Amino acid sequence: MTTKKLLHQAVRERCLVCDGAMGTQLMLAGLEQGNCGEHWNLTNPERVLEIQRRYADAGANCIITNTFGGSPTMLKRHGCMEDLHAINQAGVRIAREAFGQREGYVLGDLGPLGAILEPYGDMPQADALAAYQEQAAALVDAGADAIILETQTSLEEIGIAIDAAKAAGAPCIIASLAYDLSQDQTFYVTMMGVMPDQAAAFVEERGAHIIALNCGTGMDMNGAAMVAKMYRDSCNLPVMVQPNAGLPVLENLKAVYKQSAADMALGVPGVLEAGAHIIGSCCGSTPEHTRAIRNLVDKFNKA
Repeated sequence: MTTKKLLHQAVRERCLVCDGAMGTQLMLAGLEQGNCGEHWNLTNPERVLEIQRRYADAGANCIITNTFGGSPTMLKRHGCMEDLHAINQAGVRIAREAFGQREGYVLGDLGPLGAILEPYGDMPQADALAAYQEQAAALVDAGADAIILETQTSLEEIGIAIDAAKAAGAPCIIASLAYDLSQDQTFYVTMMGVMPDQAAAFVEERGAHIIALNCGTGMDMNGAAMVAKMYRDSCNLPVMVQPNAGLPVLENLKAVYKQSAADMALGVPGVLEAGAHIIGSCCGSTPEHTRAIRNLVDKFNKA
């Protein structure tokens, strides 16, 4: 039996594909807006499994656990705090089951805490560290192959999250920031004013293993290529991208993503050329988007 390589080692040898959006898929499966999707890991595990199995069947090498809002601060708002460990550990088990007999990487998902840290906000940094450590430990103990810190916007919070993942013994730590396209459409920056080159240098120095991007206003596959190149120029870490399915349009006061899988795939060669090691997708994407990405990544890996 061969031992599976650590994720950040495997991506040095071939480009991998990650899954796509989870929140919109949960809502399509019946989750009511505003309810706790992470709690479905306990109450409706078969529906979560079905979504993640479709992503695996579409060719995803990496599946992100349904635990984006699985921190103490977020679960407390839904009255689910007492189920934190069960929710996070079930998230790992379900994602692992989605691969079936295939080898794959389960990425334990830590989203933002939903609070502004001191000195800019009210949440003490020690409390933030404890919150991230509790969730990260539950995911690592359940066997997650990596911890992914998603949709981060400040260096203070992502630094604390990296420290927490390290303390939990994460085999691999992915630091993913959310960037917004500037009004003049010339550059990307996080809500808290962090530029991609600044983030890459910080994340590498702090000890994460992969630098990533996801979500953000105006973050499509072409934007991902732009930021991926900046990452590659600013650090030596592997790069992961999870852009949205194009730019959203407003329908009934809701942001709707309409980019087809074929149209999203048109931007994949640019991302590969920029040097991305893992390509997934975020808001508005589906298993069909994953399949389209898989086809192009397979051709790239064989070239």
